[in-house]
Amino acid sequence: MTHIPGPGYSITIRLEIESRIGMFAQIATAISQAGGDLGSIDIVRVEKGKIIRDVTVNARDEGHEKEIVKSIKGIRGIKVLRVMDRTFFAHQGGKIEIHNKIPLRNRDDLSKVYTPGVARICVDIQENKRHAYRYTIKGNSVAVVTDGTAVLGLGDIGPEAAMPVMEGKAMIFKEFAGIDAFPIALGTTDVEEIISTIKGISPTFGGISLEDISAPRCFEIERRLRQELDIPVIHDDQHGTAVVVLAALINVSRLLKKDIKKFKVVIVGAGAAGTATALILSTYGVRDIVVCDRAGAIYEGRRRNMNPYKRALAKKTNLGKLRGSISDAMEGADVFIGLSSPDVITPDDIKRMSREPVVFALANPEPEIAPEDALPLVRVLATGRSDYPNQINNMLGFPGIFKGLLDIRARGVNEEVKFAAARAIAYSVKDDELTEDYIIPSIFDKKVVVSVAHAVAEVAKATGIA
Repeated sequence: MTHIPGPGYSITIRLEIESRIGMFAQIATAISQAGGDLGSIDIVRVEKGKIIRDVTVNARDEGHEKEIVKSIKGIRGIKVLRVMDRTFFAHQGGKIEIHNKIPLRNRDDLSKVYTPGVARICVDIQENKRHAYRYTIKGNSVAVVTDGTAVLGLGDIGPEAAMPVMEGKAMIFKEFAGIDAFPIALGTTDVEEIISTIKGISPTFGGISLEDISAPRCFEIERRLRQELDIPVIHDDQHGTAVVVLAALINVSRLLKKDIKKFKVVIVGAGAAGTATALILSTYGVRDIVVCDRAGAIYEGRRRNMNPYKRALAKKTNLGKLRGSISDAMEGADVFIGLSSPDVITPDDIKRMSREPVVFALANPEPEIAPEDALPLVRVLATGRSDYPNQINNMLGFPGIFKGLLDIRARGVNEEVKFAAARAIAYSVKDDELTEDYIIPSIFDKKVVVSVAHAVAEVAKATGIA
């Protein structure tokens, strides 16, 4: 699959350029011939007979970055002074920090926020634990917890390597919902230790967001924590993804003027996201769902490559007990949802689908089929990537869901809350705005968070978890 240059591989090259006519045109040509995407150009300083410029270029990958630099070095009169990887620079020193909400200017301030005044607050909370929501950070805080075993596109990379992702998640919580989120990477993969640790830190937080924990362990961890804690626990890889997929499918049904419950859906991937998506669609009323893994269609009674969670999934999906490969399952399907790995379906598979095929190829960063191969054959295409229309991204869901739950001090989360979030996301796109290239709102549309939070809070109150 061919990559296109993007900001994930962006470099700034500091060049010393001889002051001669046509020099910059040669630089632009060298970048273009190397396949780079030229961005901003800034003058750093002008010296006698030369000019120092910073040139920003998007590349395809690290190897491509080096090719671009080598191409520029081949120009007579050019000296490369420095190459800075802008993505690494953005992470330098970490991406988040803590700020005080009120200043500490004198003894008076200190007496209120710390000893002796703080003792009054401690005693008040001792007498009424719920006041922790009012007088501490608990009321607006979420722990973003991982063990680093299932990081998107990277797999089991360990807790330290997972931290940049958790910091990014914390940034999204703050930017889009105003929630203070804390990245917590655990140095254990033991299910009981993870449960015990999260229970131990839970008094600090109003919610727990589980992230990048491998299946099937993630199912048991979430189930137990939901039973044993009185705050919402959401494994976002499961339910954040499922909510946004449901929202997109609601809008596909609106666009095509078809009943969502009558769609024939094939889901490839039986991990956290695939399982949760199958279950939310089934609970929502979609009756014809076939889930496939690397061994093909999952059906009740299958013995190969099964576990207790797949056996439970088989009882709720593939009621016709279809057997065979992914290609077999796609015969006549209306919707394909990929939550697996690159290149698992082909154009021929799409041709086997119904008359107006809908393809959600959501594996990231490389989807189940190259978008360029799928686009001529489908009515609607969605991916998990930002460089194509219809990005299915769980950040459309989790900031608003947690905001709504924290606002009403929810004790947990239920299916009705997830349905409310999905509908709020879907109906952020008006009827007259719906097109094949716009079935889901932009992840930068902050009105979505407000709409989701309001819908979640109302439903949470109505269903008795507030």
